Amino acid sequence: MFLSNETIPTYTVGSKSFTAVAISAAAKAGEWIRSKLGDFKQLNTKYSSHDLVTEVDKGAEKLIRKLIHTHFPEHAILGEEGVEPGPAASAEALEQVSEAEYLWIVDPLDGTTNFVHSFPLFSVSIALARKGEVVVGVVYEPNHDEMFVAEKGKGAYLRGKPIRVSNQTALVESLIATGFPTDRQHALPANLKGIQALSPKVRNLRVTGSAALHLAYVASGRLTGFWEIGLNPWDIAAGALLIQEAGGKVTDTLGGPYSLFVKNVAASNGVIHDEFIGALQDAEAAGI
Repeated sequence: MFLSNETIPTYTVGSKSFTAVAISAAAKAGEWIRSKLGDFKQLNTKYSSHDLVTEVDKGAEKLIRKLIHTHFPEHAILGEEGVEPGPAASAEALEQVSEAEYLWIVDPLDGTTNFVHSFPLFSVSIALARKGEVVVGVVYEPNHDEMFVAEKGKGAYLRGKPIRVSNQTALVESLIATGFPTDRQHALPANLKGIQALSPKVRNLRVTGSAALHLAYVASGRLTGFWEIGLNPWDIAAGALLIQEAGGKVTDTLGGPYSLFVKNVAASNGVIHDEFIGALQDAEAAGI
């Protein structure tokens, strides 16, 4: 396994630790996914021709579900591969489980297109919400063995060491990330407006192909901010907690508070946030 015991923050140790289970599930899934890089057997499309899925995505989610239910059989799980494709289906699936006392929110392979092309940037994202509030968030990037971990009120960590958001104070100093949504009809045009508007106003833009990893990078100070239109709860939940616990800010693209129902997300170190979302709104790139 690529994960050492040193990766697990000491605060997670204890009987039936939610955080320890999330770390274990992410590590095991990530190790298996990495072993399949360049060796998947079946490639299919979901919502659009740009929305890819392999047997590795599905196998990783089964592995994660099994491990979670071994420890917490009564908990609900919302996983990407267990939901029908498309925005309406994901909204309906969240609605059905949003009242659960404990809800695990799982993206077993965030960055499937990268995985398919053997481009080594993808992640496993696992969050736990209690009565709608995210209390545990884990994002694991297996190719560099980077485990990002947050627990509500206890900070955010990378390889067991505390992380903080960046210290840039203006958009012009900022490295900002976004994505290219699989919804080419509505979400992508809105995101492209944002790219056109922000590119001359920031230090530079980045697109890695994994929203969860972008959020983890904001939490660890590698990125100053991130936005994307038309995401799902499993893309955002773990990374949002990482950023909040690392001292940053997560809202919708209009500045409203983050919740599991947010699809258009903006995240930053907090200092640039108002300038950031203001630029998106001025460009009419804040929503669909």
